[in-house]
Amino acid sequence: MSDRVLTQSALADLADVPALSRWVRSGPLRLHVLDYGGEGLPLVVLPGITSPAISMCFVARELTDLVRPIVLDVRGRGLSDDGASYTLVDYAADVEAVIRELGLRRPLLLGHSMGARIAAVTAVRSAVPLSGTVLVDPPMSGPGRGPYPTTLAAFQSQLDQARRGTDADEVALSWPRWPRRERELRARWLASCGSQAVAATHRGFETEDFFDIWPAVPAPAVLLYGAQSPVVTAEGAEEASRANPAARTVEIPDAGHMVFWDNPGGALAALREALAPWASGDGSRATPREARVP
Repeated sequence: MSDRVLTQSALADLADVPALSRWVRSGPLRLHVLDYGGEGLPLVVLPGITSPAISMCFVARELTDLVRPIVLDVRGRGLSDDGASYTLVDYAADVEAVIRELGLRRPLLLGHSMGARIAAVTAVRSAVPLSGTVLVDPPMSGPGRGPYPTTLAAFQSQLDQARRGTDADEVALSWPRWPRRERELRARWLASCGSQAVAATHRGFETEDFFDIWPAVPAPAVLLYGAQSPVVTAEGAEEASRANPAARTVEIPDAGHMVFWDNPGGALAALREALAPWASGDGSRATPREARVP
């Protein structure tokens, strides 16, 4: 039996989201997406391990003049069904189903954390045509690389806290830098994430090596990372640049792993700059170079 919880107050948050709820089937699963509309190039947004689609609303709504953001409730989170398994291949197949079922023509992929790993695998599988990928602070832990910085016990404690009921002030004890609106959403929506999904994904962070995938991610690709991130360290960013020299690497100052929440202005500026070549119809201009956003 699933341990996921969705309260009436959480569902009411959808009334304030300027997006259309849409549904897609991936095999037996029903997947939910938030489609922000527009005439721009589709941008499929893949959130992190405990981030339902609504948690990325403050990012998506700032991009609608450039692209058409479509944010996925990854299986086992938000309004999407639980899965029988939670491998990167499972997640990538879900993304492919979204692209096919919604008729998205050569979309971009934007993934944060877990979502960045999913985007990388989807790009490498080449089962659907893509225009490019933007990976934000992908977990670089794995065999021989040390553990993921947040333990599974810590995630489980946060899930337990959400299921018993929490609020923005309690969330601030773990995430003091976040804007209050995002802490409120976290308090109401974290319980929609399933323990099995989180545990399986966390296990993958430590048993699957990002660098087995990353060198094969085709250009154009951009990697954004937080300057203070324990997930993508300076050494990790350097290794990523060497492993995939065709990709562009951009450091976001004053940000840890949760780059958009830690430094919304700087992270959104960097993301918009990364998306601008595609939005102008010239994705080839996402050329390989290193950068640091002021």
